[in-house]
Amino acid sequence: MRNKVTVVGAGNVGATCAQVIAQRDYADVVLVDIIEGMPQGKALDMRQTGPIRYYDTNIIGTNNYEDTANSSVVVITSGVPRKPGMTRDDLVLTNMKIVQSVTEQIVKYSPNCILIMVANPLDAMSQLALKVSKFPRTRVMGMSGILDTARFKTFVAMELGCSVEDVYALILGGHGDTMVPITRLASVSGVPLSELLPKDKIDAIAKRTVNGGAEIVALLKTGSAFYAPGSAAALIVDSIMLDKKRILPCSTHLEGEYGINGVFVGVPVKIGKSGIEKIIEVKLTPEESAALKKSADAVMELVKIMKI
Repeated sequence: MRNKVTVVGAGNVGATCAQVIAQRDYADVVLVDIIEGMPQGKALDMRQTGPIRYYDTNIIGTNNYEDTANSSVVVITSGVPRKPGMTRDDLVLTNMKIVQSVTEQIVKYSPNCILIMVANPLDAMSQLALKVSKFPRTRVMGMSGILDTARFKTFVAMELGCSVEDVYALILGGHGDTMVPITRLASVSGVPLSELLPKDKIDAIAKRTVNGGAEIVALLKTGSAFYAPGSAAALIVDSIMLDKKRILPCSTHLEGEYGINGVFVGVPVKIGKSGIEKIIEVKLTPEESAALKKSADAVMELVKIMKI
């Protein structure tokens, strides 16, 4: 019997994530949503893509959480997306109710799963899922730095006219305006970025990365990014299901690491079949450390709003 991966939320992010996972062909996929017909229709469309993209993944669309039973990994994308002028923080109380209900249902039917949070505000929702699920911190994580790093890499490649595959970068902190791009560690195929671009260009790229989500929201006008976020979540699923031991920047519950305690913040972690297997502590400058702690404080403010 094949492993099962559930994606909660059949909107653009969830559907993109489910499609990418389906194409990997290592597990069956359940796409669940409260809207009748939508997950079923999208799942059927994905099944019919199988003969074209050459995969045999069984994809089920459902409105019933019983169909998610015994999932190995669950990706939570459900929630209200950002609209123009809206910050991730504005979403906290609305999406809190949704994420709490979803987590309760998932834990009921898949008590041994690993949770990946995508709903915004991502770090605060990850904190909520940890509390509601009562899972160990190794089995609850948020997709944050992967997306933010991908945006930084994209902008660097666009500026240099090089392949994104050769760009390496690290972004820490909360998934929002207080994220911390560690630009001094960025490189292109081993060459420090500082030797390829002047400081003002690097700073501009970092600023554009911080505002990367808002830039897309402003352009779309009626929605937010979904191709990159959905694919980023699928990358975490890959590392878990294939036990790849990838070191990826994810939102993680810190318990003293980086001098931060009791809150979810994006840091590099090793991810394998059991979830987060190791938290990587990067030696930061005093300025970087202060910025990371400021980012953690911003997440904690959202946690306080939720009163959890």
